Amino acid sequence: MKYIRCTVLFAALVFSLSALAAEPAAPPAKKRAAPAREVKRAAPPELRPGDEQSTDQDAQAVYQVLLGEIALQRGDLDLASTAYADLAARTRDPKIFSRAVEIAGYARRFDLALATARLWVETEPTSAKAQQLLASVMILSNKLDDLAPNLIRMLEVDKESLGENLLGLNRMLARNPDRQAVFRLIDQVCMPFFGIAEAHYTVSVAAASAGMKDRALAEARRALELRPDWEMAALLQGQLLLRESPDQAVTFLQGFVERNPSARDAQLQLARALVAEKRYGEAKRYFDQLLVDYPDNPDIVYPVAILALQQNDKVLAEAQLKHFLTLRVTDKNYAYYYLGQICEDSNRNAEALAYYASVSGGEQYLPAQNHRAHILVAQGQLDAALKVLADAQVSADDDRVQLLIAEAGLLRDAKQAQAAFDLLDKALITRPDQPELLYETALLAEKLERMDILETRLRKLIELRPGSAQAYNALGFSYAERNLRLPEARQLIEKALQLSPDDSFILDSMGWVLYRQGDLPGALTHLERAYSRRDDPEIAAHLGEVLWVLGRRDEARTTLLEAQQKFPGNDALADAVKKYAP
Repeated sequence: MKYIRCTVLFAALVFSLSALAAEPAAPPAKKRAAPAREVKRAAPPELRPGDEQSTDQDAQAVYQVLLGEIALQRGDLDLASTAYADLAARTRDPKIFSRAVEIAGYARRFDLALATARLWVETEPTSAKAQQLLASVMILSNKLDDLAPNLIRMLEVDKESLGENLLGLNRMLARNPDRQAVFRLIDQVCMPFFGIAEAHYTVSVAAASAGMKDRALAEARRALELRPDWEMAALLQGQLLLRESPDQAVTFLQGFVERNPSARDAQLQLARALVAEKRYGEAKRYFDQLLVDYPDNPDIVYPVAILALQQNDKVLAEAQLKHFLTLRVTDKNYAYYYLGQICEDSNRNAEALAYYASVSGGEQYLPAQNHRAHILVAQGQLDAALKVLADAQVSADDDRVQLLIAEAGLLRDAKQAQAAFDLLDKALITRPDQPELLYETALLAEKLERMDILETRLRKLIELRPGSAQAYNALGFSYAERNLRLPEARQLIEKALQLSPDDSFILDSMGWVLYRQGDLPGALTHLERAYSRRDDPEIAAHLGEVLWVLGRRDEARTTLLEAQQKFPGNDALADAVKKYAP
């Protein structure tokens, strides 16, 4: 019942805010008159002294109402609002006041709306609707500094629903972008009610929104001190702590849940916090209990499935994800995607393709199409894979570029470098400065031995993106690989390494250019560091060659042969094995 009373007061105020910004209702259409009947005409009433003036006032009122409504229908909002405001000031009629404020608000004449609403409150100081409309106009016209007394009076009127109405303050002011001003207002309005938990909670929310972290946390703690079992306040405090200290948040939530074992939302927040801290075993205990109590709650079922995936329990993950698909939820794309991954990992490719095809949008849409394409390629269906990527429905140009690059990757892996280059080169015509297309076409040009294209496009990319470590590295490595312009190659790779000092491929490039320049110890240092960071076949091929030249031939053979077992299809590694470890 209290919640209903809350809607009568502050939810009505929220409604008033929306109504003032919406088009006012047009007057009802006139009904067709009923057929006239013969009636005896009554004699006109006898006029008494003063009746002439009353009749004139009524006629003037009718005229102004008609004037205002006709002006409104014709779109003359200024005339309509002025006519009604003048009429409200003269008649002091509540219905006219309400209509005048409504039309002035729609006309964005907040000066008239504010003056009329204030006059209404002066005329009827006990009218709840007058108070609500005055507060609404003050909010819309950003008169927050003068609003506090009015809101305090409104809160004091409805003592029974005071707590719920306090909680409605932030929602009422949610549209105002000046969060500092909103906080000052809410702090002022709530001050007479400090000692009530809802007042401190409301101030905490406003302080958090205004970026006042310490005040927000202090007020949340005070709210919970006043109502130690109030789960909503505990959730707020937990949320605030999570932003600053996840450990403290977990400790606090654990204590609250132990004292309030039926606080299910707090348990859920705690379980999620434990997952974020990678404390999966502890999180599972809470999720398991929640799943017993709420087996069909998607907010429980989905996290349980993801936690099972993180713990490599694919049987439980698959069962819960399938159950999730049976629940009434709006977005099932993530569930379809993860089910696709589970099936793909277990070589159930037909099921994987079906799940990936069910992903219809969201962040997982493009990855799902790529997975579909790679499964089809593995089945020898290159044309079908290319069609999946070509038919993917995307609206953003960046997404379309990513799909084109994925198509080119399939063609490149199928030893169709020229087709891959042509595909991206055509796309580059309409996007001449697209960085990823410049980079990918440059790499494909290298495979086609078109060093002119490679150099032109990488230099253009460096000009467009001077912070692109990959562009410097690709150009430098291309020179080093061909044993050309080694000083410049080294300079380019050093620049790349400066921009991205821990990148394994750039470390490999530095090792390779040092090898070309005869600095074998330096080359070995960089290549060993690169290989320790990334188990890559081409890095292994370079490391094996340097070890061989250094005379450490057993180590070279071991490195190359072990890498070949992991990457049997890599051309660069196969060439190195053939040369140094036949």
